[in-house]
Amino acid sequence: EGIRDSDTLLNATEMNDLLAGQLIEFYDGSKSSYSADGTYGYTYTDNGPVWSGQYSLFDESRVCVDFDNGSRRCDHFVQDGARVVLVTEDGLRFPIRNRSVYQR
Repeated sequence: EGIRDSDTLLNATEMNDLLAGQLIEFYDGSKSSYSADGTYGYTYTDNGPVWSGQYSLFDESRVCVDFDNGSRRCDHFVQDGARVVLVTEDGLRFPIRNRSVYQR
């Protein structure tokens, strides 16, 4: 749901190249960090709480996060023309504003 015919799906290697060791910033200011060691963090604001866990990358543009609180979710990062877009489990689309090397 939410993936369009015009989207290009990535394989696990391409997903690793896109996300591992990266900080992903969205247009609403929220950020997701994908450490090279598989640690994940999400924050809506720079000084806000961090939802943390471990991420795994799969073919067909899929990334799954096992959160420290016991919940799990799987989303997709797709290539939409020149842009990369996060497509959530429930079909919402969030284009990436910026991608940079993640530094703890």
